[in-house]
Amino acid sequence: MSFSLYIHIPYCESKCPYCDFNSYAVKGWPEAQYVDALVAELRARAEQPPWTGNPIRTVFFGGGTPSLFAPTSLGRVLEEAGRLFGLEAGAEITAEANPGTVDLAKLREMRRCGVNRISFGAQSFNPVTLQFLGRIHSAGQTVTAVEQARAAGFNQLNLDLIFAVPGQTLDDVANDIAAAVALGPDHISAYNLTFEEGTAFGAALKAGRMRQLPDEKQAAMYAMVRSELPRRGYAMYEISNYARPGCEARHNLTYWRGQCYLGIGAGAHSYAADGKSGRRWWNLRLPAAYIAQAAERGIAEAGSEALDEMVSTSEFAFLNLRLIDGLELRRFGERFGVSFEERFGAQLKRLVEGGLLLREHGRIRLTDRGLELADSVFAEFL
Repeated sequence: MSFSLYIHIPYCESKCPYCDFNSYAVKGWPEAQYVDALVAELRARAEQPPWTGNPIRTVFFGGGTPSLFAPTSLGRVLEEAGRLFGLEAGAEITAEANPGTVDLAKLREMRRCGVNRISFGAQSFNPVTLQFLGRIHSAGQTVTAVEQARAAGFNQLNLDLIFAVPGQTLDDVANDIAAAVALGPDHISAYNLTFEEGTAFGAALKAGRMRQLPDEKQAAMYAMVRSELPRRGYAMYEISNYARPGCEARHNLTYWRGQCYLGIGAGAHSYAADGKSGRRWWNLRLPAAYIAQAAERGIAEAGSEALDEMVSTSEFAFLNLRLIDGLELRRFGERFGVSFEERFGAQLKRLVEGGLLLREHGRIRLTDRGLELADSVFAEFL
C-alpha cells in the first residue's frame, strides 16, 4: 500500500512570532550535511516495514523554509526516495516557499528537479498585518512569486492566509481573500491565528502585552472565509482548506484520513497503522543532533508511542471529522471491526442532538455550528 512522505527542513531566515513549528532562524545552514542525513534516514527506513516495497504517493517539503535550500538538494532527496521506494505515477510533490526566497531561475530548477506543487506563505496582503505577523516579505513579493511560479511551469499552487489577527477587521479579511483569489491559485489555506505556548505571541498573550480578538469577531471572520471562498470557486473541503474542483491537497488528506505517513528530518513525525492499532514516532528536534545521529545510525528517533485500539479509533474519528465530507461510517467499521455507534454511540447522540454533528447518507459531519466549535467536538472523542 502506498504512503506519504514528509521531509522537514528546519531552517528559516527569521522566526515568525506565532510559529510553533520546529524551525530555527539562522544566518547559515549546513545544507550538504543535512541532505546527507535525510538520505541516510531514507535508506534506513527503506529496510523497515511498513515502508519496504511500498511506493510513495505524495511528498511534502515543509519547514522551516524549504525554499532556502538549493533545488538540487531537494532533487537529490526526491531522487533517492524514488530509487528506494518508487514514486506513483502522478505523485503530488509539494514544497513550501516564502515569497522573497525564490526567483524565476530557482522556481524553474525546482520544477525541473521534480517538485510539481508550490505552497507560498502569503499570510496577508496588508502591509500592517504582515508587519504584525513578523513576515519579512511584502504583498508585492507574493504577487511576483506567484507570477514567476506560473512562468516556471507550476500548475498546482497554494496560498496560505491567516485571519483573526489583532487589529484586523472584516474588511481586511475580505481584501486578503480578494487579493489571493485574483492570483488564481488552485488551492487556498486560511487559518485562524492561534497563540501557542512557547511562541513569542503566546508569551505576549500570557503577559498581557497582547490581546486576541473577541470570540465573536473571530467567528465572524471565519464565517466570512467559509462563505466568500466557496462563492469565488474554492470549495471548502476541510476546516481550514479550500480548493477548486479536483485540486484538494492529496498529501494533507493522508493525515485527515488516518493513513500511513513517513516523516524524515529534524523533529519530523511518522505514523504507521497496523490493523486496529498503530505506532507513532518522532525524530530528534535539534538539527545538529539529528544530523549526527542520522549520519551514524540512519535512524534518529527521539521517542515513540504505541496506539491501542481506543486511541486509534478516537484519532480516526476526529481527524476524519475535520473534512467537510466527514467520516464514512462504513470505513470505520471495516478498519476497526466495530461500528461507530458501538464505540462512540453516546457522543454521537449528544453531538447530533446538540446540533454540532449531522448524520446522513452513511456519514457523520460537522454542521456550521460544529465547524465553529470544532475543538470542543473533537474533545468528545478523546
